[in-house]
Amino acid sequence: MSPANPRITGPLLDEAIRRILPPEPALAQAARAHLDSLTKPLGSLGRLEDLATQLVALRGGDVSTPFRKAVYVFAADHGIVAEGVSAYPAGVTRQMVLNFLTGGAAVNVLARLHHVALHIVDVGIDGDLDPHPDLLARKVRRGSRNMLHEPAMSHEELAQALAVGLQLADQAASSGETVIAVGEMGIGNTTSASALTAALTAQPVQHVTGRGAGLDDTTYAHKCRVLSAVFERHLPAPTPPPLHPAELLRRIGGLEIAAMTGMILGAASHGLAVVADGFISTAAAALALALAPAARPYLFAGHQSQEPGHRILLALLGLHPILQLDMRLGEGTGALLALPILESALHLYREMATFTSAGVDTATPSATAPNGSTPGTTAENPTDVPAKLTNPQPRPGKPTP
Repeated sequence: MSPANPRITGPLLDEAIRRILPPEPALAQAARAHLDSLTKPLGSLGRLEDLATQLVALRGGDVSTPFRKAVYVFAADHGIVAEGVSAYPAGVTRQMVLNFLTGGAAVNVLARLHHVALHIVDVGIDGDLDPHPDLLARKVRRGSRNMLHEPAMSHEELAQALAVGLQLADQAASSGETVIAVGEMGIGNTTSASALTAALTAQPVQHVTGRGAGLDDTTYAHKCRVLSAVFERHLPAPTPPPLHPAELLRRIGGLEIAAMTGMILGAASHGLAVVADGFISTAAAALALALAPAARPYLFAGHQSQEPGHRILLALLGLHPILQLDMRLGEGTGALLALPILESALHLYREMATFTSAGVDTATPSATAPNGSTPGTTAENPTDVPAKLTNPQPRPGKPTP
């Protein structure tokens, strides 16, 4: 574990990390035993059984508390957009947030359909917004700094952005929300996510960098060259001792990524389930787990996007995405689509009859699940966090010609 450094992150984060306790292993064992007692062949609900087990364990065995869903979309601009790394101008961040607030985006449609509370968080949009019931005004500054020339945030700005997420997690818990989908909006944020992924996984930048919102070949090659230059500035080879994860975030992250990191850790400290969306929110999740591996059992991957770095991060974290729909939209849409599946898993666990209660005969004792596993076991262990996550060895690789 890389403990939070209060000088870098502020005391709120340090306190939240101290409160994160992994669920007792006996809770997962009891949940698995209950699933095996339900009126179905062993393991026949597939991954729904794994999801139900994880949910029941992180809830402390409580299945009666309502499954109250919320999605938080953190929005901020990025100074690196000035280097021409995006297909869209920076002003689109503000324009899309206005679209969220008028109900016209994909996240609005899905939130309405699935009865999910929608919260839009301005943590760093480079522009002004009028007050709105769905808007949480938490602006730290008007966009991050250009990380090609200086760190994306000052120490104070990083602490403030982390605190935004931590405080919203406190509010979510106090309002009775029990499962939090985490999404984002920010032109240029795939560049920051690619830089963080390369640093956390020691992969060359071109291996983790995708085309974002639709770059052509020329702009994609330029994006990779800019990222290599960012590494030369902040993480020159041969590398010094690995940077603290929070310092990586400060140098090459973004305001919304920092706020999502705080939200994930704050939610875990309250025992809430967190569903990461795509590449950018999973980069925040990777930083959160680098700071506090004990948060792993509270985290779900909503989907796997088309961004190559997302697949690499999910493998690093040992997260199996709930959905794989070739999406690359962001906004929390993939995480939001996964919420009804999680809710279904919990309802199946809670409402199905057992063999005993239904008067149905059970299978013979030698029966095994179709995949050959022993009943009551699962291939996934949500407490396992690869050691290399907490010891990043950044290597920039060669720029794409």
